[in-house]
Amino acid sequence: MNDILDQNKEIISVGELNRSAKAILENNFSSVAVIGEISNLAQPSSGHIYFTLKDDEGSIRCAMFKNQKLRLKFNPKDGDQCILNGKVSLYAPRGDYQLIVNHMQPAGVGNLMQQFEELKQKLDAEGLFDHNRKKDIPFPPKHIGVITSESTAALQDVISTIQRRAPSSRVSLSPAMVQGDTAPESIIKALHLILAFNKKADNPIDVVVLTRGGGSIEDLWAFNNEALAREIFNFSVPIISGVGHEIDFTISDFICDMRAPTPTAAAEIVTEFQFQLRDRLDEMKLGLVNGFENIIQNNKQRLDLLESNIKSPQIVLNEQKQKLKNAELRIIQTFETSILNTNQKLELLSQSIKERSPLNRINQLLEGLDISMRDIVKSFAHFLSDKKNVLNKIESNLNAYSPIAVLDRGYAIVQNTDGKAIKSSDELMVGEEITTRLSSGIIDSKIKKINHDN
Repeated sequence: MNDILDQNKEIISVGELNRSAKAILENNFSSVAVIGEISNLAQPSSGHIYFTLKDDEGSIRCAMFKNQKLRLKFNPKDGDQCILNGKVSLYAPRGDYQLIVNHMQPAGVGNLMQQFEELKQKLDAEGLFDHNRKKDIPFPPKHIGVITSESTAALQDVISTIQRRAPSSRVSLSPAMVQGDTAPESIIKALHLILAFNKKADNPIDVVVLTRGGGSIEDLWAFNNEALAREIFNFSVPIISGVGHEIDFTISDFICDMRAPTPTAAAEIVTEFQFQLRDRLDEMKLGLVNGFENIIQNNKQRLDLLESNIKSPQIVLNEQKQKLKNAELRIIQTFETSILNTNQKLELLSQSIKERSPLNRINQLLEGLDISMRDIVKSFAHFLSDKKNVLNKIESNLNAYSPIAVLDRGYAIVQNTDGKAIKSSDELMVGEEITTRLSSGIIDSKIKKINHDN
């Protein structure tokens, strides 16, 4: 029996063989780019991902470790066509041939990004991104135009934000497709419709919000169209771009006169002036309300103090309380009328914003509000002064009719032994005891003689 083993060959272990194969693979395939379809994707709790990359001719096991996975800008799934960058290796314990992935991107994205950068550089070189050539955004705008799809959530976000922050603003939609191959042409058509509208409108659109929600680079590709970019650049009305999320950038963002990070942010920018104005007017209104409430409370306390110091019969006190209540009611009515007039002026101010530049008009109205406030305060002070004079006169009259005051003028009250006041000498008899009440002191006496002569 012949020995089938070559006694001159070195005998190595399985582990040594796998390690040698691993070294050969890693040295010769340290950096490769491979395209294929993902299948059998697994994402364990460790944070690593494992999958198979395949095409019609074969497959290879792949691993992407946690640190590299965190840098991914998309979530891979089974069936995705992807381009992988990494190194070929071998898992020695099992002898498994595999690709260790450092970077992954959807197939086709790389080409799109290249197109994006080439167009961006071309338009930038032509000066289409020059900030000096961008148009100023009107503040506040009289008529806001919105270009987006009627079915997109961005439209509702924009409209609800404008209605909340500037309810008097007029908003018009020029509908357009914002995704797909025909979207750029549709957006250009929407821009032309706005220009046609402005030629005939009494209240033309003076600012446009171009918007849609977020998405992948493919979803937003319509806004990277060269024809659309040039149309935006030559458009006579200022345009605010509110496309995608904050991290998304398109050619339209660079071309438009102003970029907003989100659709909602675009609506906030276009209504910022009116929102600040409403805040200032609300603060003024609150100051007026608090001021009048303090005036009413202070004078009510003074009236209550005057009431407590009046010494008079009960019926007079009741009448005076009623007068005080009537005075309080008139004060409240005056205050409510003032607030109503102020609200009406605020509404008129808001309405005038749509027709003319508001700054000078606002200052005039603010001066008018100051004059009105001073007039109201002055009228209120005269009113309180008149009421104080009336109260003083009442107090004087009450003191004049008081029995104590009569005694102070030198008169006396004569009473019999029963305490009854004597009005005539006919009510007395010789020898009867009487009491004489003076302003200071009481005299007890007995009648010796009665003279009935008047």
